[in-house]
Order: sequence, then structure tokens, then C-alpha cells
Amino acid sequence: MSGTPKLVTCGLPYTNGLCHIGHLRTYVPADCYVRHLRRAGEEVLFVCGSDNHGTPIVVSAEEAGTTPRALSEKYHDHFRETFERMGVIFDHFGMTDNTTNHERTQSIINRLIDRGYVYSEIINQSYCTSCERFLPDRYVEGLCPHCGKHARGDECDQGCGRHLEPGEIQEPVCTVCSTKAEIRQQEHYFFKLSTFRDYLLDYLKDLKGTSNAKNYAIGWVENELRDWCITRTLQWGVKFPGNQELVVYVWVDAPIGYISFTEEWADAHNDDWKRYWCGEGEVTHFIGSDIIYHHCIFWPALLHAAGYGTPDAVVASGMLKIEDQKFSKSRGYVVWANEDYLDVGLPSDYLRYYLLSYTSHTKELNFSWKAYQERVNNELVNTLGNFIYRTIYFAEAKLGGIPDTPAGPEILEEIRKARESVDSAFRSFEFKLAVDGIMGLAGFGNNYIQKNAPWKLMKTDRTAAESAIADCLQIVKALALMLEPVLPDAAARCWAMLGYTTPIADHHLDECDTPLSGVTLQKAEMLFAKIEDEQYATLEKTFIGRVEAAKKKQALKEEKKPMVSMDEFAKMDLRIGKVLSAEPIKGSKKLLKIQVDIGSETRQVVSGIAPFYAPDALTGSLVVMITNLEPATIFGVESRGMILAAGDDAALLMPNREIEPGTEIR
Repeated sequence: MSGTPKLVTCGLPYTNGLCHIGHLRTYVPADCYVRHLRRAGEEVLFVCGSDNHGTPIVVSAEEAGTTPRALSEKYHDHFRETFERMGVIFDHFGMTDNTTNHERTQSIINRLIDRGYVYSEIINQSYCTSCERFLPDRYVEGLCPHCGKHARGDECDQGCGRHLEPGEIQEPVCTVCSTKAEIRQQEHYFFKLSTFRDYLLDYLKDLKGTSNAKNYAIGWVENELRDWCITRTLQWGVKFPGNQELVVYVWVDAPIGYISFTEEWADAHNDDWKRYWCGEGEVTHFIGSDIIYHHCIFWPALLHAAGYGTPDAVVASGMLKIEDQKFSKSRGYVVWANEDYLDVGLPSDYLRYYLLSYTSHTKELNFSWKAYQERVNNELVNTLGNFIYRTIYFAEAKLGGIPDTPAGPEILEEIRKARESVDSAFRSFEFKLAVDGIMGLAGFGNNYIQKNAPWKLMKTDRTAAESAIADCLQIVKALALMLEPVLPDAAARCWAMLGYTTPIADHHLDECDTPLSGVTLQKAEMLFAKIEDEQYATLEKTFIGRVEAAKKKQALKEEKKPMVSMDEFAKMDLRIGKVLSAEPIKGSKKLLKIQVDIGSETRQVVSGIAPFYAPDALTGSLVVMITNLEPATIFGVESRGMILAAGDDAALLMPNREIEPGTEIR
């Protein structure tokens, strides 16, 4: 390779479950980005791998009666094969449990120790007397020390969303045997993350990628930056240097996998991995928005401390909904990549198109089978596929091949403008804008062929008909080259119909405006097939069946809640409140600080509705509120009351007409 080496990675899939379209929202755009850079003549290395360590894999392996390594290999193969079926092609796809990653992780930890960035400390840890072991991360659950909600050992997943260090969780209970855990002391090791506050703020100012990643990370660093426990009490994982009783925390060795995967690729291709990580290499990470702080805070601080290069860009995708509901495997709101999609014969290109074109990469994406059907039928079939088929069919069947006439200057200018806008959008990680630009050129082509009607011109002016078709063929060629990152299979088939025998991946975007020459058109075929109503109904029925099954399963789990007396109910002071203002709480992705007028006074309330409501949109809203709850401090902010909401999507309870704040609910 020559020039500035470019490396693109994707967040590592965890080998503890099957691939779903939530995963693909990260991997498909990354693959699309890499393909576009390559069409533009740039050499890019694209690496990824599976994340094999951590307590969830150990727990799952124990439940399945197998080993963590065997479980990891099973799901590693599953993800690799699924990605390939979706056209997501990595140059290398490794495993964090491979020897290379163990050695690279220990090398980096030793360097951090030598440089004085790691220290040991005796801390309190949850210990299960029944299982006779310390309880790291997912082995323990209890109450969040910050907001009081139910939490896992490593994260307050039901409340404030805050990362929890070992020993912080309150009222700990073993998740394996449900025994109440006791507190015992144990030595662990910490990375001096707090010393990198100023460095991280400077680093984040220049970080490229998407603004959601940068802004979220800056908020965390400005709010609080504590030293980070980088060890866990497990047998499965990378052994901590000098202490064989501990392993390195999974969120240390997992991102180091990016380096070790580069190393493995370089060894196989006689290259030097240091060009990417210790030189002038440009590194771009594609991730989900739930792991921003790992990639924008922990990771660059660790790399900088160890003397490695740091990422140039972090691209974080928005959240995913399924049929207007929050994504949830337990509630059935999930679409599995294989079972629900690829295995029933649906083309990978169709799903790639949906994921890339639905909305901006950082915005919430809603997947529904009806919207999927409409987009495929109206955009891919009726606009893009129709234009390509009409053009090639007419040229091959009616004109006998490619006309000698070159494309007109206005057509070449239209192609040039489209190419420039599409290139700019891809490089800005605006995938929807890029697809819109490509489809805009297809729409232009459709209008052009319809307006010029070469089938009519053939009767009076063959030369004019040939000129019109020459223009359309040039557009088709440009579309194929620009579409390859989005629809690799369809673009390759279109390329073959144009008569090219070399792979489209070997051709540059500069060829968009070069004439078709030295090729022989092949018989035209439709690139896309409609999703018929019967097929849609089958897909929708499968989805509804899964949701209903999940509801029944959940109903069996839930215990019937006890009856309450009128006297007990009367103890709650329920009133109408009016939201005066709302603002995010720094460092939390779920909490808002809300000022509520309850008639006699203004109350401050902390509510976990940030994922569902923009603060400005709440102002002026009437809400239902419990006003006589005992005050609580949540994430360092006092809360005096509770705003009522229903369901996983936090639908606020609101009166159906205007009513005075403070009105009692009876």
C-alpha cells in the first residue's frame, strides 16, 4: 500500500446470540463506506472480529453445558457467515480470544504499568457464599447506587444508564443461585482515566465522524471522569500480567482486538500493522450509539497512555425501532437476519437499501415490513430497475447494441453533479443523502427516457433515438458504479448486462462519464422483483406471531400483583402538573431534570424519559404526577415526585383537555 493508510473497523459482535438487523445497522453502512472509498481509488483495510470474553458468555456457556471457547466459536462462525450473506466483506475477521489478542493486550497493559498509569487497590466486591466465588458484572444484580433502580453489576440498565464499577452495586444478589451476596475485599487494578480529562477534551474537539458520538463523549468528560477498574475475577479472558487470579476487563481487550486483527492481517499479507496504529494511519470506527463512551473516552485515553495512535473518526448509528416499538428481543420486537430474512429468500440488497436510505445514520430508524415493501416496489423496482431495464432492453433488442453516438454534454454534467454530491455525502457519513443522490440520477434518467420516447423516434428519426439511448446508457453505467457500495449484487448484475467481463469492484468512479466501448450488451433482465402482498402478509404474520408468543411467555412469568385497599390508594397524592422546563442531566443518556408547576409550587423531578422526548417538546405539556413521594437524589440531582408514564416507550399520561395545574386526581 502507498499513501496514508486507512483503516475502518466495526464494533465487535458479542458471541452470545444471533445476528439481527440492529447489528446490521452498523455493519452495512461501514461496508458501504469502504466500498465507496475503494470505487474512488483509495486503498482501505476493513477489519472486524468477534468479542469473546466477559461474564455473559461464561454464564451462557455454563447454562448450555459447554465451554466459553466452544460457544464463542459457534457464534463467531454465525456472524462471519451472516455478514458474508449480507455482502459485508471484511479483509479480516478475527477473535479476541486468539493468541494474538492475548499477547497484544498484555503488552499494552505492561506498557501502561511501566508508564505509571495503572495502580492496585483493595476494594469491596460482591461474593456468593453458595457458589463460592466473587461476582463480577452480569453475575450480580441489585440496586444502582446513583438512582436506586434495579441494575446489573456493570451498568444501571433500568435507570440512569450509568456505568458501574466493581463493588458499587447495592443490595447485591447472585444471578446464578439468587443468594444474597456478602461484601468481601479483593485486590483489583485501575487505569488512571481521571488524569486524561484535559487531553480528552482537546482530542474530542477534533474528532471526526458523527456529532452524536463527539457531543455525548464531551458531556461525560466534562461531568465526571473517574479512574477505571480494568480487572475482573474470572478464569475466562486475558490474564492480567502478574496476577493470574484476575483477567483483563472485556472492555479493555475487546477494542485492542482492532489492533490484533490488523496485526493478523498484516502477518498474512507481509505488511506492517504499525503503519495503521503507530504512524500516520487514519482509523475510523463504526459503532452503535450504546458504546460511545467506550470508544470515545476509555479507548483513546488508553491508546494515548500506551503511546499508540488514536482514532480519527467515530461513526455512531442511531437507535432502532421495530414496527414503531422499541427494539426488544424479549418482547418479540426483533427481526433476525437469517431466520426472518435471508433464510426466506429475501435479497440482501433490499435490506441494505432500507438500512441506508430510511433516515440519517444518527437518527432513529424504524423497520416495518409495510415500509420495506413500499420502498422495494416503488423505488428499487419502479424507479431504478425500470429505467435500467428499459434502457438496456431497447439498446440491445431494438438498436442491436451500443450506439456510436457519445453522451451529450448536459447528461455528462448531470452525472458529474450527482457523483460529486454522492461522494461528499458518503465522506460525511450521510448515507441517506448519498442514496438520495443516486436515486435522483435514476429518476432523472426515467424522466429523460420517457420525455424523449426513443420507441416513437425510431419511426421518424433513428439518429435521435440512438442519441437518447446513448445518453441513457451512460446514466446506467454511472448508476452501476455509484450503486455498487449500496447494492453490490444488483450493481454487479447490471455491470454484466452492460457487457463488462471484469468485476465492477475493479473499476473507478472516474469511469462514470467515460463512453461504453469494447463491450457487447447482454440480454436485459429485471434487476429487482416486487414484494407481493401475499409475501408481505406472510412476513407480517411471522412477526406478529413472535410478539404474541413473547406476550404469553411474559404473562406466565409475571406474578399477579396483590390487591390494594381504597385507603392505600388514597395515600397517593396524584395531581395534574404543567412542565415549565426540561433539560438533560450531564453524563446520563436516560434522565431529564424537569421543573413542574403543580399549582401551589414548582417541583423539580428527575425522569428517565430522555430516550423518548426532546426537552423542548415537553415544555407546556400537562402531565400526571405523584407529589407525595419521599424526595430522592438521582444522579446527584434531587427529585421530589414522579411523572407517570406507560409502557416501555414511556408514553406520558396526559389529560384530554386543558385543566389547571394542581388539580387533584380522584
